[in-house]
Amino acid sequence: MITLRIEHKVSDYDGWKKAFDNDPINRKKSGVKRYRIYRPTDDENYVIIELDFDNIEQAHSTQIALHKLFGMIEGKLVFGGKTKILTMIEITES
Repeated sequence: MITLRIEHKVSDYDGWKKAFDNDPINRKKSGVKRYRIYRPTDDENYVIIELDFDNIEQAHSTQIALHKLFGMIEGKLVFGGKTKILTMIEITES
């Protein structure tokens, strides 16, 4: 599994979530299979999103689209957006 991890500050979580739900990068068409949203327990204006893909090409294309989007909304809705593409190496459950 390939995961695109996204992290950034938000000016307002509810406003950001509404924009996220409007899906400006068309997650389904981009190949996103599932996503997870996290917020640190000590900072409700910071989000971490993980988008899962079948292949690295889909993740890379989405990463490029996100960086273009960040360029348009940086300093307004998001602050300091960063992304990283990850490959699942191991998972265990107990």
